Amino acid sequence: MMMTSSLEEIEGNVSHIVFRSEETGYTVCSITDKGEEFTLVGSFSHISVSEKIKAKGRWKEHPVYGKQFSVEEYQLEVPDSLFGIEQYLASGAIKGIGKAIAARIVKKFKEDSLRIMEEEPERLAEIHGISMQKAMDIATNLSGQREQQDIFLLLQGYGISLNLSYKIYQHFQGETLQVLQENPYRIAEELEGVGFKKCDELAKRVGVEKESPFRMRAGINYTLLQGEWHGHCYLPFSILKREAERILEMPLEDLEEQLLELQLQGKVKVKGENVYRASTYYREMRVASRLLQLNVEEEEAHVDSWEKAIDKLLDREKITLDPLQRKAVSLAASSGVLVITGGPGTGKTTTIKTILQLFTGQGKSIALAAPTGRAAKRMGEATDYPAKTLHRLLEYMGREDQEQEDRDFSLFQRNEENPLEYDVLIVDEMSMVDLYLMDALLRAIPVGCRLILVGDSEQLPSVGAGNVLKDIIASQCMKTISLKKIFRQAMESDIVVNAHKINQGIEPDLGKKSKDFFFIRGQEPKQILENIAILMKEKLPKYLSTDPLSIQVMSPQKKGLLGVENLNRFLQERLNPPGKNKPEYEGSGNIFRLGDKVMQIKNDYQLAWEIPGNFNLPIESGEGVFNGDIGKITEINAYQKTVTVFFEERKVVYSFQDLENLELAYAITIHKSQGSEYPAVLLPMYPGPKMLMSRNILYTAITRAKSCVCLLGQPKVFLEMLHNEQELKRYSGLAQQLQTIGESFSASFSMDSGNPFSE
Repeated sequence: MMMTSSLEEIEGNVSHIVFRSEETGYTVCSITDKGEEFTLVGSFSHISVSEKIKAKGRWKEHPVYGKQFSVEEYQLEVPDSLFGIEQYLASGAIKGIGKAIAARIVKKFKEDSLRIMEEEPERLAEIHGISMQKAMDIATNLSGQREQQDIFLLLQGYGISLNLSYKIYQHFQGETLQVLQENPYRIAEELEGVGFKKCDELAKRVGVEKESPFRMRAGINYTLLQGEWHGHCYLPFSILKREAERILEMPLEDLEEQLLELQLQGKVKVKGENVYRASTYYREMRVASRLLQLNVEEEEAHVDSWEKAIDKLLDREKITLDPLQRKAVSLAASSGVLVITGGPGTGKTTTIKTILQLFTGQGKSIALAAPTGRAAKRMGEATDYPAKTLHRLLEYMGREDQEQEDRDFSLFQRNEENPLEYDVLIVDEMSMVDLYLMDALLRAIPVGCRLILVGDSEQLPSVGAGNVLKDIIASQCMKTISLKKIFRQAMESDIVVNAHKINQGIEPDLGKKSKDFFFIRGQEPKQILENIAILMKEKLPKYLSTDPLSIQVMSPQKKGLLGVENLNRFLQERLNPPGKNKPEYEGSGNIFRLGDKVMQIKNDYQLAWEIPGNFNLPIESGEGVFNGDIGKITEINAYQKTVTVFFEERKVVYSFQDLENLELAYAITIHKSQGSEYPAVLLPMYPGPKMLMSRNILYTAITRAKSCVCLLGQPKVFLEMLHNEQELKRYSGLAQQLQTIGESFSASFSMDSGNPFSE
């Protein structure tokens, strides 16, 4: 079922308000036209019974409530019949008028009732029960309603959606017209859902000058925000000027003057040549300060006690650790904050398991967490200890896909007022944690709780702004253990050995006969695609005794002949071609077919799931499907308009309208693979953008494989990636903040015998 792009039209009289949200304006109402009743849905909170509505929109099928008309544009007309006028007035649309007063007004003024209320409101005082003051109040309320409707029509004319029109009016109320005419960029600054570009279009339509200071300052703020979307916490002055001029399409000779004004408004922070959005600067400061506050070392007597406990544990459990692992366990016991980093096969898991045994043996309460559901699951399986996502741990109630400036800390139920209640918190896959999430986490950790950060600093950095793990290590303010030794068992794997060679820039032997690391040469995309299909469908499932869908194809890029989008189309046709008894649904830019491998691409904490038992009765149920969860389509029901996906044992039913958060996953980007592990990884080696063809991207892909890595394509591309050390520069100041604030902490400590870490 494909939605058409053109809007349909419908009109009729409102017969019943089924539901209305005062908060969002979302309304469900019934209208009648020539004896036929329809259901309309949209944001039009001021609509009233008996009003005539002319609406444009699209018909949609709700899985529970059936056929509904989703309104995108509309206009209202007041009723013209006596019955309609009385119904409209009695509906409560105008404050101060109930059923009895409505009946008296219509009886007195007949069809002229609404005109008199607007043009001669003093005449309402002729009616029993209406004083002159009440007559004036009724007129004011009616005028306000007309003004709101006029503003809604104006906003629609400027291309603003109904939902957003309602939000704008709710926020600015009587100021709305003034804001539109003088500084429409306030809409982007004060409301989520409208970006700079939308406001810029709106500003042009209402006649705001291109050189307006409001426009320049909004463009500068938007440029900084775009920088954050690319991972930066700040932009150097020269880069900010260049990018802001590109976005604004004009020179910015007075950038310093505009920055000064933005500083006075509290919107930006300039530190030397570096320009931050103010909220991001203070977030960086909070993270640095909180880490230093948590970094409290044990007293000497306690350290001795911990050392004895460690020795007893190692002896009792017959655990063998190398010197660095042993030191990591010791520092975990004696430090407030510890970083443990290392590549594959260096014993991170063994170290963490030993730390867990030590703390549980001492009766400490422990929490394990990771940034994604896949990483948390993998951590739990590796340690035999329950692990949660960081968002679950912090009891986040919002949408993780919200833009950074819109994400609200009030949506985390765990914070300073309601902190986590653990003695020890261990966070894995720290390279994936951005500045925003780190800030939220540290707000919820009380002083006295040990924080152990684990990760591979050579992995790709977080998608969001910041370079948290690398900055903490670079600051040298926190105890850090870098595990380097590859253990004997791991040395038997060419995946592990070659991953470390790649990390050091050493060329592996691509011609070596290996049991788990292969390079299949091929020059042309068609040949590479065919080889991938043969490996997935025939060779590797037999070699590894695994299901074809558990084998993961990865690519550095989305576009291109060997990008993720084209790979998915090709592999779907080769691994799961169409068939007579194989239903499919086309929508959201994808064809979804029974048996397809799919991925959830956004966190949805409200999406229901269940684990079916005997006779398909659920034995467990819950909510939450997360970004990166991979599953298989097991049913497409055209009648109910639903798609059923099994994410391992969890069954999730999507309506056709919700499939925008689902995409094919025969192939995924290397960025999407972070925190996951697969039996086999297939990686095409074909030219692409230099910034995506780098050593750390290659290293990340190879370290996602558990039993087999197969590279397919041109050896020269592999060598170019190996020797391309150029990582996208991230402008972040956490390391410097830690050093600067750390120095002031040290000075405070030397002058004051009290605890410098107390708040």
